[in-house]
Amino acid sequence: MVEDFNLKNQTAKTQKPVKSRWPIFFIYIFISVFVLLFLAIGATAYVYYEIFWPADKSNSQQASFSVEKGSGVKEIAAQLRAQNFIRSQFWFKAYIWYKKQGAILQAGKYSLSPALNIPQILQIITGGKVIKDEVQVTFPEGFTQEQIKQRLVESGIESADFFDDEKVDGFQIQYKFLKEISSQAALEGFLFPDTYRFKKDVKKEEIIKKFLENFDKKLTPAWRAEIERQGKDIYQIVIMASIVQQEALNEEEMPMLAGIFWNRLGRGMLLQSDATVNYATGKKARQASLEDLKIQSPYNTYLYTGLPPAPICNPGEAAIKAAIYFEQSDYLYFLHPLNSPAVYAKTLEEHNRNKAKYLK
Repeated sequence: MVEDFNLKNQTAKTQKPVKSRWPIFFIYIFISVFVLLFLAIGATAYVYYEIFWPADKSNSQQASFSVEKGSGVKEIAAQLRAQNFIRSQFWFKAYIWYKKQGAILQAGKYSLSPALNIPQILQIITGGKVIKDEVQVTFPEGFTQEQIKQRLVESGIESADFFDDEKVDGFQIQYKFLKEISSQAALEGFLFPDTYRFKKDVKKEEIIKKFLENFDKKLTPAWRAEIERQGKDIYQIVIMASIVQQEALNEEEMPMLAGIFWNRLGRGMLLQSDATVNYATGKKARQASLEDLKIQSPYNTYLYTGLPPAPICNPGEAAIKAAIYFEQSDYLYFLHPLNSPAVYAKTLEEHNRNKAKYLK
């Protein structure tokens, strides 16, 4: 029994305590979690950088970017990268896939800069925030071709710089109402005043066609038939309408003024229109000066009988209608008192009395 006890005691003394491995396991877990967390934060930062950081934050200069109709995400991404609006095609495509917006990319021309990030660029393209490459331009009744050109230039239409002395010969085949006019006649009178929309890169010929097409629509078949019934032609009507447009103070008196001018022409009298003299001098006086009345110009209707050789402006619908459906009367004279309606006279004596009475 003694020996057995000593053996057990000796065995107990020779056995070493077993160390636990749990602390090392926890260290491994901690390190792994830390590494994964670090990688996750790094990956998130990288993705954020690629998507939300602009290609060049310091460059805010705008440039045009066009999305053609039918272009897919791949083509758009490649084009954006080629123009340095984004750093990575991959992340642009990935962000579109994540947002599920590939189907709502809209064709058009956009204004972008490298200072925009991918979400901002995508918002512009999917929102259809296109560059307005069209301008709306209004031309009042009575504008001359030179005034029309100036307004087109002011509206940013580049081709308007060459909008000068266009002749009707290039448009007579397409627009039949021009066929009775000399091929070398200017387009003055046929550039119908109205509100138009033009693309900024529109060609000069397209501008002219818009004016002429509008004129063609406004000159109804009934008007054309009436012009023919009277034994006149469209050019005569347009010339008369241009004079009435500049002489009348309002639309209501246009038919009467047109009738007076037709009466004077019918009697072989001088038209004596101050508006035609103004066209020759380039002035805008309501009453031509004595010096202006002596100017040697075919547009000086104080010196030359008949209609002037061409329209003096581009008349509107009311003036053209008045030239066709003029008011029948025995009046041969008229004058405009200051801030008063027109006063008419049948004889020169009556006209002189009106001048003495109203033009003091």
